[in-house]
Amino acid sequence: MDLETLKAFKQAEYEEAADGFRNVGEAASAAKDTIDTKISAGIRAQLQGKAAEAALGELKELSKNFHYAQTECGLVSTALNAFAFDLGAAKRKLDAAIADAHAAGCTVNPNGSVSFPPGQKPGAEKVEDGGTVTGSAGMDDPTANALERQAINIHPNPNYGKAIGFANRIADALKEATEADAKWAPKLRALKADDDLKVTDRDWADAQSDMGGVSDAGKTFLDSLPQPPKDGSPKDNANWWKGLTPEQQEAWAALRPATVGGLDGLPSTVRDEANRVVLAEKHGQYQMELDSIPKPPANEWTWITAGMYPSKVHTDEWMEWHNKYGDRYEQLNKSLKGMNAIQARFDRTGERGLPEAYLLGFNPEKNGRAIVANGNPDTADHQAIYVPGTTSNLGSIGGDIGRMENVWRVAAGANNGSVSTITWLGYDAPQDIVKDSPFSHYANDGAPAYNRFLDGLDASRTVDTDPHRTAIGHSYGTTLIGSAARQGHLNVDDVVLAGSPGVQVPKAEQMDVPKGHVWNEEADGDIVPDVGRFGHGGTDWDGPWTVPSDERFGANQMTTDTEGHSDYWKEGTKSLENQGLVVAGKPDQVSLKPPPNPTPGVR
Repeated sequence: MDLETLKAFKQAEYEEAADGFRNVGEAASAAKDTIDTKISAGIRAQLQGKAAEAALGELKELSKNFHYAQTECGLVSTALNAFAFDLGAAKRKLDAAIADAHAAGCTVNPNGSVSFPPGQKPGAEKVEDGGTVTGSAGMDDPTANALERQAINIHPNPNYGKAIGFANRIADALKEATEADAKWAPKLRALKADDDLKVTDRDWADAQSDMGGVSDAGKTFLDSLPQPPKDGSPKDNANWWKGLTPEQQEAWAALRPATVGGLDGLPSTVRDEANRVVLAEKHGQYQMELDSIPKPPANEWTWITAGMYPSKVHTDEWMEWHNKYGDRYEQLNKSLKGMNAIQARFDRTGERGLPEAYLLGFNPEKNGRAIVANGNPDTADHQAIYVPGTTSNLGSIGGDIGRMENVWRVAAGANNGSVSTITWLGYDAPQDIVKDSPFSHYANDGAPAYNRFLDGLDASRTVDTDPHRTAIGHSYGTTLIGSAARQGHLNVDDVVLAGSPGVQVPKAEQMDVPKGHVWNEEADGDIVPDVGRFGHGGTDWDGPWTVPSDERFGANQMTTDTEGHSDYWKEGTKSLENQGLVVAGKPDQVSLKPPPNPTPGVR
């Protein structure tokens, strides 16, 4: 970049253009929200039939367009701000060098050279003529630096050395500007969508690539912004976010959506927007990767004769495929199944009154993470945060989301204020009932994250009233909630436990909630409480291991009319109704089991 071009650069013009793209992105976001939460939700609530289904399909595609436009506009806006930041820094260096040169009586020429006036060193007999010098950028070579200093010392005109300094500063500024221009030009050109009206997985994968490109190029810009507090509390995170300007918030959301979406304490609307971008981009990336993997051979099995008996074994072709692609193929399918389940929840908004969903956490790697809310917890009068148990992972998240939809309908139907029910898969749940679930470290490792999330619900609150909050756990999820209570402050008012194998403490009073606010369900045929008793039951070393189903634990034993381990949330049951009434803050309407007949000799 030449001197005159850099002198003419106006940083404010690029920042104004960035604001324009940000405004377009906000308009696209508002349009997407209107389609999803008003128009589509209204159709689902009132209309049925093929015409309604067709309309919903078209609206879904339109919503994708607006979401994609919102995401790309955020990247363009951030890229323009980062480009302006980089070039602005170079221009300020140039302006300072030119001003200093003029103050010293030198002239800066259009080609970047510096002319210096006549001068005379102290003790010299005559005034030496002036001249013109050209600077060198990045004088990092020690030999070159030494030669330049020697030339300055030898030169009879004292202004020569000053001019060399100004010229070098100008050359450095021009070099910096040229590098910034060369760095940003291809990044900005890449922010261009296909000229069609359908947003595909390839488009979202491309958006992820765009984000990576802008993020790499804009690292200096992002590093210049206020950084999230390291190991900060949810309150610290909330204060950091509130202290950012709208432009800074957009930069973080555009370049680090996974970071923004994962910070407890930030507004639910902000986390939701950030995580939906990650979800869309990861879905595109994973689907394209899955499509590139050869499908497994159709002839998976064959029979061989081993001794006197035939045996069924995998074919050589299938084993070769499995060894090369099997693990990744399974991982991609599991993750995509979970992503599709989350999107399906978005698409159910409005059905039977179901409120807008919020994606408060998402990570598709390994077993996966997902935190999905029915209704905005930042404004809800009642919150329920559900922890699923053994074998839970991103691929199975759909069933857990459905359970909290059912709780929401019951609690919201109790007419005691607004409700938000949250599925919290924010930990590595045991994946094998035999090999993993007997161990407590899954609960102990995940409990601090659960406590942080609960505290974050306070920090992100946008209304003055405090919510009534309930922790709900199923199976091993109850163990995590017990560990959270044991390890630190469990920031809830009520605890509901279903099919619990034990919560690491022997008494309900140790669950860190007021007396009488621990509720338990054990269905007929659910063997988990007895099986888990020796692994996660609490003990005060003055009797046998205790689980919440035991009278001595001290929980409210709710009436349960389901069977087995997994039907506590079945619609139309007392098991579900009782949970919903606790969540709605109507404990007096909960039906309880009659106390058992006392047995002599058992305390």
